[in-house]
Amino acid sequence: MTVFKLLSRTKLYWGLIAIFLIGVLGSPMSSKGNNIFLSYGNLLDVLRQVSTTGLIATGMTAVIITGGIDLSVGSLMAICSVVCAMLLTVPGVTPGVVLGVPTVALVALCLGFVVTRFIFQNLAKSRAGADLLREIKLDGIRGLVTPAVVGVVLCCLSLWFLLPQIEPKFGVLGVLLVAPCVGLLFGALNGFIIVAGRLQPFIVTLAMMVTALGIARLTAGQNNAVLPVYTGSNATADFEILRSLVFGIIPMPGLFFLGAILIYGAVLRFTPFGRYVYAIGGNEEAARLSGIAAGRVKIVTYAVSGLLAGIAAVLYVAQYRQGKPDAGAGLELDAIAAVVIGGTSLMGGRGSLTGTFCGVLIFGLLSNILQLHNINSNLQLVLKGMIIIGTVLVQERNAGDLLAYLRLPGGQSAHKETAAAKRPSQETPSLNLGGNKK
Repeated sequence: MTVFKLLSRTKLYWGLIAIFLIGVLGSPMSSKGNNIFLSYGNLLDVLRQVSTTGLIATGMTAVIITGGIDLSVGSLMAICSVVCAMLLTVPGVTPGVVLGVPTVALVALCLGFVVTRFIFQNLAKSRAGADLLREIKLDGIRGLVTPAVVGVVLCCLSLWFLLPQIEPKFGVLGVLLVAPCVGLLFGALNGFIIVAGRLQPFIVTLAMMVTALGIARLTAGQNNAVLPVYTGSNATADFEILRSLVFGIIPMPGLFFLGAILIYGAVLRFTPFGRYVYAIGGNEEAARLSGIAAGRVKIVTYAVSGLLAGIAAVLYVAQYRQGKPDAGAGLELDAIAAVVIGGTSLMGGRGSLTGTFCGVLIFGLLSNILQLHNINSNLQLVLKGMIIIGTVLVQERNAGDLLAYLRLPGGQSAHKETAAAKRPSQETPSLNLGGNKK
């Protein structure tokens, strides 16, 4: 492998290192002469601030790899933040309870049914002695009765856990169960409409973005633009744990973000589901003809995106001590930008959560550098937009084409190299099926 190819394959990491070095070398100094950018507190703040966007970007990565897009995640986070804050601070039956508790029951019922049936399907496939993509017909007991019983049991257990918390107010575990389930339900609804209605993801998620925003405002009420959450006062003191440092080292939101990246990254890399995600993004029709249940895979990716938006909402409430209907305004754009900076193609079929992790950190470090230098917030937006465009040009290897189009120095040769890389090989290797012949 040549040095050029090695640099090309690792350019994302070099970009992250370059941003970090810029922050170190250009950092202002404290009154004691210490580098503010390198201070432990500043780096912790960066990780804490990027965690919410990072969770959203984690779910968005799989959606974009399938060739889709999810514009509703910001509004889903907003509605989940309203539900979370209402459950924490208002006792009794509230709109948050009416929306959240039945949702958990429905999600538990469906998950119990689907997971149990999935297990029986895979056991039947393994006994058949072949890795079959097509479904194996199950008998009535394993295909319907047992999954239904498991779903009902999970539904009853969730209600048994949640119903006693309605009157006194919900605790940490309660909101960590309810808010993600609300996000998961809306995300799964996105996927179902896209698959069943054969509609463009852009249109469906755009409609869901508006709908979820309206539901969030209706849930909060006309007089509640912001629902304040004060741990130890109008909310349980245990909720403060979501703001704390784990072992005094890493902030709790960062732990959630890193856990989501590692778990979902392992799923996409090492499981058949991950291979199906990439196959659908590469060529959905071919994946469907090969036996992959493309519709189900897409529904799951949108459901997971909504689930992670719900978790991000709980962390947002803990971090900012409030829930509000516009909590996630514009967050979907930041997440998409981080995913694209990380090398995931908007055309689908290419990308990784490792790249998304780097993209989130690049975005976070850049914001931190600009804030340390007191750059005007409007100018920050301009600089971020320019950097996003430049990064995508480099990632897609179209920078040479742009320079050639503008007739700038260095553009012509780069354009020729890009064209040569894209041009199919003139020599077609022959298939030597009969062995070497002299």
